[in-house]
Amino acid sequence: MANGSRQAVWEFFGTELKRRREDAGITQVELGARVFVSGGYIGQFEQAIRKPQLDVAQRIDGVLQTDGIFERLCRKLIDDPRYADYFAGVVELERLATRICEFAPTVVPGLLQTKQYAHAVTIAANPFKSDAYVDEIVTARLERSLILDDAARPEYWVTLHENVLRIPVGGPQAMAAQLEHIARLTHERTALVTVLPYAAGAHAVMGAMLQLMEFEDAPQVAYTETSFSGTLVDEPAVVKRAQRAYDLLRVATLSPEASLALIESAAEDFRRCASTT
Repeated sequence: MANGSRQAVWEFFGTELKRRREDAGITQVELGARVFVSGGYIGQFEQAIRKPQLDVAQRIDGVLQTDGIFERLCRKLIDDPRYADYFAGVVELERLATRICEFAPTVVPGLLQTKQYAHAVTIAANPFKSDAYVDEIVTARLERSLILDDAARPEYWVTLHENVLRIPVGGPQAMAAQLEHIARLTHERTALVTVLPYAAGAHAVMGAMLQLMEFEDAPQVAYTETSFSGTLVDEPAVVKRAQRAYDLLRVATLSPEASLALIESAAEDFRRCASTT
């Protein structure tokens, strides 16, 4: 994970630790005594000055009865070979989010990808990797999408550039299935999807994908990614600018109804193409 991204997630760890400790009515000294560190260490964890070991995170979960949140955060921050270093912390934050807003300029967002689409994208970026490696990455990506099946799933707002509908990733059949999957999630109200058409021209986020995550009792964060790196941001002023850019995108998109019609039309075009090849 890039240093900035890792630090931002450790800061989120500290914010959550402080909130949940105070909700439990426990002082830093009391919590420290119960997890076998000093109260000063707890304060340093909360300020993201010092990083807890995994066993300490596990004991904190036990004392605060937080259902493994701090252990999972710690594990993701320590190592998860299935995700790029700069992205591992984002996966855990998605699980905690109450609302996710995402803009995809060229590729279907990971939370919406089908197995065939994810497989094609992974191979394109890793042409010399083994089948086992590719399968591991694809499985991890599909596991991320399970948050959308949860009864307590976050609100998921997605803006797709029309590029996403037109690039035939994996071939016509795979692309048709991918777009039909997006349409189905839209019909089921699992995701609210709009499309930024080519006709919109220049827009507020020209360079990269953008994701905004909101939480019940923690500050909003933003994540942006290019082909080779990603940055997780929790600086309030920067997050505010990212939110404004996303708002400007939404103003330029087609309505949800028109967007769905375009997605379904593109899926049908790929189906016809697949049937003739």
